[in-house]
Amino acid sequence: MDKIYMKRLIVPCLLTMVGVLSISAQNVYDFKVKDGAGQEVLLSNYKGKMLLIVNTATRCGFTPQYKDLETLYEKYRNDGLEILDFPCNQFGQQAPGTIEEIHQFCTANFNIQFPQFDKIDVNGRNAAPLYTWLKAQVGGGDIKWNFTKFLIGRDGKVIKRYESRDEVAAIEADIQMDMNPVLSNIMARRSVRKYLDKPVEHEKLETVAQAGINAPSAMNRQNWAVRIIEDQKLMADVKDMCRNAPNLICVCAPSNGRFDLDAGLMGQNMMLAAQSLGLGTCIQTGPIRFLTTDEKAKAFRDSLDIPEDYKLLYVIAIGYPDEQPAAKPRDASKVKYILGR
Repeated sequence: MDKIYMKRLIVPCLLTMVGVLSISAQNVYDFKVKDGAGQEVLLSNYKGKMLLIVNTATRCGFTPQYKDLETLYEKYRNDGLEILDFPCNQFGQQAPGTIEEIHQFCTANFNIQFPQFDKIDVNGRNAAPLYTWLKAQVGGGDIKWNFTKFLIGRDGKVIKRYESRDEVAAIEADIQMDMNPVLSNIMARRSVRKYLDKPVEHEKLETVAQAGINAPSAMNRQNWAVRIIEDQKLMADVKDMCRNAPNLICVCAPSNGRFDLDAGLMGQNMMLAAQSLGLGTCIQTGPIRFLTTDEKAKAFRDSLDIPEDYKLLYVIAIGYPDEQPAAKPRDASKVKYILGR
């Protein structure tokens, strides 16, 4: 077997192995990179930190963003933000020179303090495995230009990708979302439709209920009735209609009157409390007809002991998640700010 044939055989195999690594990686901590001195650095060293990963260039129209990045770093580094700088010469050859020369330029002109790593490719067959993985997490599109950024949460997973022209202010807003425990809990909540076969502990259900009844209501009337199903025999009658969740929260309100808002606020409180306790939830109105009229649900219905003048508004499936749904896009254009003149 000649050397040329061996090379043709081995190179594709190595590229395939790199691709498999990038696809199988669960989070950013599975990767290692090289620092400016050529030494390997495990990204697991950054566990628990929020990361902003950037491909940079020193002779680009966006190079002044170094100043904005340094300002961001100085503002949030004590709160756990790290900016990881990867110079890349693939776009217009705008990152020439050695990594030492690049670092000297950035220090002299922008006084950067965040770490700079060895130069890499971010696209093509020689793309760094880290970047192959980063791109795959947000749709797989190639990096378009210098100063594309990826924000990584404290769990090592990609929160968002930002293009070169995206304002640093938008990145800062997302950083604040993740760093604030209340905001990060709101942003992390997803509708869960697959659950482990494991009932939720009574103490956790009590905590969820307490969060619910502390929701605001009109004139503090608290016009709601909540029933939390722990009886697994009752759950067996309705599991198919309720995502096969091990437990169910039923929220009721007076039949006469408009109490949907109060009940909705209660439900949001309970779902966010559940999220903070490591539980998944899914709010549903679809099963209401079955639960209130079908003969198969009679035992379940009778057990609720709903007041006569109340109706079942919705149910919340609750349990330990058996899936990790990705966030669905949100349309920021729905929000408009009315500024003073």
